Amino acid sequence: MKWKFWFLIVLLLLLVIFVTQNYETIEIKFLFWGFTTSRAIVLFFTLTLGMVIGWTTAVYLNRKQNQLIEKELDN
Repeated sequence: MKWKFWFLIVLLLLLVIFVTQNYETIEIKFLFWGFTTSRAIVLFFTLTLGMVIGWTTAVYLNRKQNQLIEKELDN
């Protein structure tokens, strides 16, 4: 349990460093609209979206593989 605590502390420290280094604002433009936000927020949402897409793909492929295995076992 102690290593989990220190791992969390290191992650939080890296997060603080990341946010302070990427605090400047940037303008995002897409088609006919745009907005201004912090670079750290854009990177965070991009990372989160990538993780969700990766997780969803892994779950889909795992289910597909399990269905193929079950079909093979039934035959």
